[in-house]
Order: sequence, then structure tokens, then C-alpha cells
Amino acid sequence: MNKTIITVVGKDTVGIIAKVCNYLAETQINILDISQTIVQEYFNMMMIVDMDKATKPFEQVSEELEAIGDEIGVKIKCQREEIFTKMHRI
Repeated sequence: MNKTIITVVGKDTVGIIAKVCNYLAETQINILDISQTIVQEYFNMMMIVDMDKATKPFEQVSEELEAIGDEIGVKIKCQREEIFTKMHRI
């Protein structure tokens, strides 16, 4: 499985989840796990997705999600699971 970690952080507004999830669905990226919280007025979401059947390469997905984030006023970052795991090991 080709897992990727996607994080979304920023001021809460209507449609953040919809924009991100619609893009993932259109790109054939399967959401395996999702967690989201709102603290005061700040939105935070972390997703683990499977990119095995993605119609676009990781780099393009990452760039396009960043652009969507800019459009809706949040920061969206993508990391491959193996890099994320190595960075967060104790």
C-alpha cells in the first residue's frame, strides 16, 4: 500500500473538508483514516490515504492540494508515510 499523510491547518471556514475530499475522490485516492478537530476557530485535520490507484503522481497531488489550500485559506501538506514515520520516531 502506498500511504500518504495529509495535514490541513488554518482558520475554520465552510467547505474545507468538502474541497479536500472531492479532490481526493476525483484523483482516485482512498481515505483510510481521518481525524479533525476545531480548537476555538482553528481547524486541524490529519488524513491517512492510499495512493495506490491515484491518477496523478505524488508530487502533482501535493502541489495541487497546496494550491487548493491557498484558495481556501489553509495550509495543506502531504508526506509519504515512510518519511513521516522516520521524522516522528523516538
